[in-house]
Amino acid sequence: MPFPARPATLRPMTTKGRRVSRREQHRIGGTGASVTVRNTLIAYAFMLPFLILLVVYHTWPVIFGSYLAFTKYNIISPPQWVGLDNFRELFADEQFWSGLRNSLKYVLVVPVIQVISILVALLVNRPLRGIGFFRTAYYVPVVTSFAVVGLIWSWLYKQGGAVNSILMGLGLMRGDHSLLDNPATALFAVMFVTLWKGIGYYMVLYLAGLQGISRELEEAATIDGATRSQVFWNITLPGLRPTILVCSLLSTISAIKVFEELYVMTPNGYPAGSTYSALMYSFSKAFGGDFNFGLAAAASMVVAVVSILFGLINFRLTKGGRSDA
Repeated sequence: MPFPARPATLRPMTTKGRRVSRREQHRIGGTGASVTVRNTLIAYAFMLPFLILLVVYHTWPVIFGSYLAFTKYNIISPPQWVGLDNFRELFADEQFWSGLRNSLKYVLVVPVIQVISILVALLVNRPLRGIGFFRTAYYVPVVTSFAVVGLIWSWLYKQGGAVNSILMGLGLMRGDHSLLDNPATALFAVMFVTLWKGIGYYMVLYLAGLQGISRELEEAATIDGATRSQVFWNITLPGLRPTILVCSLLSTISAIKVFEELYVMTPNGYPAGSTYSALMYSFSKAFGGDFNFGLAAAASMVVAVVSILFGLINFRLTKGGRSDA
């Protein structure tokens, strides 16, 4: 009588790893390290042209300019160390304080441009027909030279111009006179041009920030019964906080070091020094005939310090750019 066959059992196959000798481990590790070093060198080789330009046109001018702030220098003779004399002369000059006050007044454009840019970004973030055209139209002023923009708006602001006609038609202006010729309105007229030109730039940044916010959070809040305003204040705005920090920093620094707009539309602080900025003071001391590059560098350093202080305020107001969404 044959015995019943035993059922076959499958045993898991195990492969025993080949034992690697210590010499081979060192060889493999050495090869990996050499590959890492080679990749790092290749990466730095690609970055080298940019790093050279960064050092030549940014790092070195900052270091040399900071040194000049403590020297007497007029290009012809070599720099002579004078310590804090430039800063004493600077702080005793009422013209510099007037320019710095106007530069700080220019910061008033920052919250306005940020609010309008956020609203425009919310508008163009919708999937509407022809929305690409509107995004391009809002961005056109950004890529337009300020020399061209300044000439156009100077023509619009002049006596009998389009802006005067509109303001007089709305009853907001009495008498036909150029806004750039009035010391009370000249600075604010240039600020409006900065606002008009910069909306498109910050709109693009906020649009990128909006598209990085999770749609699921907004949809879940809407399903739970949240209104549009509640979604905006509790989800959208906290999610935009990093972008708000970046945009507010950029616009604040640009406002404090304002120069090009004022120089094109109101040369030399016209009228009556009402548009004279701190960097215009630095420019006039360096290239306006005095060639006092030490005093100009000191003024620029003060502007840089003020910009840093306002940057710290922006960090505080935006909670360091931390997103809660």
